[in-house]
Amino acid sequence: MKAGLEVHQQLATGKLFCACPAELSETVTRTVTRRLRATGGENHAIDAAAAFQASRNLTYEYEATPTSCLVELDEEPPHALDPEALDVALTMALLLDARPLDEVEVMRKIVVDGSNTSGFQRTALVAVDGTLEVDGKTYSIPTICLEEDAARKVGESKEGIRYRLDRLGIPLVEIATGPEIASGPEARAVAEELGILLRATGRVRRGIGTIREDVNVSTEGGARVELKGVQDLRRIHQYVDGEVERQKLLLATAATLRARGARVPTDAPVEVSHLLRGVASGPLGDALRTGGVVVGIGLPGFGGLLAPPGTARERLGRELADYARATGLRGLFHSDEAPSHGIEGEVVPALRAALGASLSEDAFVLVGAPEAARAHRALAAVRQRATDSLRGVPEETRDPMPDGRTRYSRPLPGRDRMYPETDVPPIPVSPERIRTLRARLPPHPREVRARLVAAHRLSDETVRTLQRSGEVERFDWLTGRGHAAPLVAQLLSREIVATGDETEPFEFPVGLLDEILTAVESGDFAKEGLGRVLAALAEGSPTVADAVARSGLQTMSRAELDRLASSLVAKNAPLIAAKGSGAFSPLMGDLMREVRGRRDGQEVAAVLRDALAKQATTGAA
Repeated sequence: MKAGLEVHQQLATGKLFCACPAELSETVTRTVTRRLRATGGENHAIDAAAAFQASRNLTYEYEATPTSCLVELDEEPPHALDPEALDVALTMALLLDARPLDEVEVMRKIVVDGSNTSGFQRTALVAVDGTLEVDGKTYSIPTICLEEDAARKVGESKEGIRYRLDRLGIPLVEIATGPEIASGPEARAVAEELGILLRATGRVRRGIGTIREDVNVSTEGGARVELKGVQDLRRIHQYVDGEVERQKLLLATAATLRARGARVPTDAPVEVSHLLRGVASGPLGDALRTGGVVVGIGLPGFGGLLAPPGTARERLGRELADYARATGLRGLFHSDEAPSHGIEGEVVPALRAALGASLSEDAFVLVGAPEAARAHRALAAVRQRATDSLRGVPEETRDPMPDGRTRYSRPLPGRDRMYPETDVPPIPVSPERIRTLRARLPPHPREVRARLVAAHRLSDETVRTLQRSGEVERFDWLTGRGHAAPLVAQLLSREIVATGDETEPFEFPVGLLDEILTAVESGDFAKEGLGRVLAALAEGSPTVADAVARSGLQTMSRAELDRLASSLVAKNAPLIAAKGSGAFSPLMGDLMREVRGRRDGQEVAAVLRDALAKQATTGAA
């Protein structure tokens, strides 16, 4: 397999083509409604993805916020490209050893899914031919672009989508890698390293939704598929490996279909509503109850391959259903699912006869819709996907799902969606500008990594975690205050991350962290209680001392700890006699539940071992 990434990172600057603040808002001042249609690009051809989106005939409602302006509403031409955002993109290019262009040209990329009021996204190529080294392997960085983020989706129905304009126009730097990634874990490692480089600029946004990855994956004999908008770096490897699994299954299915001589008839779909009056559940039942229709087609040779045993996650029937959903329907029903949803008994042979799928190796597909035209449109998409399945894997864009699988979204876009932006003049990039930016480059992350490992004897993975979380600067400040590096690393890389809601993390001032570390090192509470103290502070404790008291972490005396350990050992004499040294782990767990955060874990372990040794001596005597 081969994979490549496109990493999109929001920049912490103003908006790209206007002077509006780049901040999200929950206040709506007014709404406007639009419809969008596909147009030709520079080559006068209609892009397949744009044509598909336009065919859905959706209505788009846009919510303006107090800071929205006429540029975001597409009622005024864009202003000049933000020079600060361009400097950040050029800085990133220099960190990746890429070649900045002498002149930046802004292009229009046709996008008619409603996420841009204008029907296109503005994007500009900034640099080319960079490289990135990760774990001894070098990856090519063919392009680095600067583009505007899309509007924020806040609602959706069958008729349309509602967007908010606060995110529209926030600058994004887009970094594309070559197709040299060879596994899911490798994709994750490359994405994490690019994230570390972006944070090294000091000018990127943080939080959920501020960085997104598009992952392009192909397998031998398969096709390039784009997994669009992966936000959780921790799941990239799952999506990549899942796509490889999906393509392998589709290739095996295609081979079986060809061996059977399977085909996709071009006959008109057949309405079978009269055969299904007793169906009460599922998408078909919903359509019939509301006066709609059920329409179907036969698929000779597809029987048993739409949902074969052992393929619960990825199967051809689900692929067909995703295409039906993309036209606006809930999904479909196919013959491999019978009997279910009331389609059983004599109904099944009657459907087979009506749809020309009478043989055991034949299949049929049914869709329910409010009217025949929508059902026919959905079946046209299903029929196209079935035809593609005879060849193997179609090129397409897919959306990541929370369960780790992906779902068809739209056809793969191509060059036909691009044409020049006529409202923004070209931006020269002078040698002097590049020299100035090069002189101000931040230290490269690999240099920072080497420094921290050498100075503090931390593991490489611990340092990478600090870099991924953007905590190197605070780590340096806190260790400079004399705090132990391992304790500071634990606080910044593990304990803070685990505190609060990841969508709205609590911001702990560095001065407060200094107080917390001082309290640990002074013996006010043990490091095992860091999480509880942080949680108490996040919930409103005014001081570290108050947080310690609320958490019940007042220091336990050594004598009290000795008594507690001895009592625990005495109560568990039968367990100790049965398990010997194997009793240590369960007893340690019991003891830590009593004293966690009040005494250091290593000290607790030493006290328990002493108590066990005394018990053994007493027993022997």
